[in-house]
Amino acid sequence: MKRERRRDKKVVNLGFENLVFAERIVAIVTPDSAPVKRLISEAKRRGKLVDVTNGRKTRAVIITDSDYIILSSVQPESLKGRL
Repeated sequence: MKRERRRDKKVVNLGFENLVFAERIVAIVTPDSAPVKRLISEAKRRGKLVDVTNGRKTRAVIITDSDYIILSSVQPESLKGRL
């Protein structure tokens, strides 16, 4: 039953065939500020960092409700449009 419900959920393409459920996204921010950089380093230390940039420059940081931080090479404005 749960599987059928998941199929109806909206997903957001983060680039390079990587997807995340839209309902799990709490915030999409740019990686430029010091607090976001600290958040990234803390997530890396805890093993909660997912890098889907494929070696490209990080342009967006996605914060999820499960404390995972996702790094994407897609512009935050583009991700917002995909939501």
